[in-house]
Amino acid sequence: MSDKRLAKITAVGHYVPEHILSNHALEQMVETNDEWIQTRTGIKERRILKDKDKATSFMAAEAAQEVLDQRGIDASEIDVIIVGTVTPDYIFPATACLVQEKIGAENAYGFDLSAACSGFLYALSTGANFIESGRSKKVLVIGADKMSSIVDYTDRTTCILFGDGAGAVLLEATDDGNGIIDFVHHVKGDTNGSLYQPAGGSLNPASKKTVENGMHYAKQDGRTVFKKATEGMADVSLEIMERNDLHSDDVAWLVPHQANLRIINATARRMGLSEEKVMVNIDKYGNTTAATIPLCLYDWKEKLNKGDNLVLSAFGGGFTWGAIYLKWGI
Repeated sequence: MSDKRLAKITAVGHYVPEHILSNHALEQMVETNDEWIQTRTGIKERRILKDKDKATSFMAAEAAQEVLDQRGIDASEIDVIIVGTVTPDYIFPATACLVQEKIGAENAYGFDLSAACSGFLYALSTGANFIESGRSKKVLVIGADKMSSIVDYTDRTTCILFGDGAGAVLLEATDDGNGIIDFVHHVKGDTNGSLYQPAGGSLNPASKKTVENGMHYAKQDGRTVFKKATEGMADVSLEIMERNDLHSDDVAWLVPHQANLRIINATARRMGLSEEKVMVNIDKYGNTTAATIPLCLYDWKEKLNKGDNLVLSAFGGGFTWGAIYLKWGI
């Protein structure tokens, strides 16, 4: 037993829409091809939530319910709900409020956290602080994004990248030494619009002009983002290892944000890890922003062993980036 209270993941849930948007389908929409997309990104297909009456909160609630079912608890036991997202159903209320109602978590309060592709990591470390302080017993952490709602499907530089999905985990206290051990987060304010949604906020509120100019779609300077993401994810992953005296042999799995296979491979090389130790599902889902890391945890949950050392790493718009070191507790 450890003297320190840690927050550990005790259940993992997910949701991905049924509709598949393949590279071959995109060939019919924009000037691109399957080989080009796979070579540069590693993506073969992505999931799209086609139902116009369903949004991010629907996917988040589905993932959350699977967590509850897996853990065998009632929603009334949840204390806090934290949703990492950049595609909330509304500017307000928070998506967490809608999830709370959908799953019937009558005793929980909640809030959204916006850190783009780093959103789940920021939310997970925030949730861990609630558990470690002893103020909360059960914290639901969700990463969910309906990226198709802000993607311009005439822009071949962005529409090939993103998909829709949600992943969720339950955090609870433990004293067995497993759980979230350490985290490192960074921000460097991007005022150049390298990766952002120009309109919809208080600077450029919705107007006829913003709609006509396509300012409500995600915009990206691909070269700049690729360079900074490659450096950021690799650097912070090595940083968390060095802070905790971890060597490559000590790490069971790298759980990287699924933005680009080349970025993932560069991060693994920097950490000295073979590809057998890296979770990769970008080929199936594309970049689901805040959902990528929990979706990896869900897809690999049967391969994880109690006590495994995991390094979670992400880079996103903002710029935001970070890493979490945890010992798997299930």
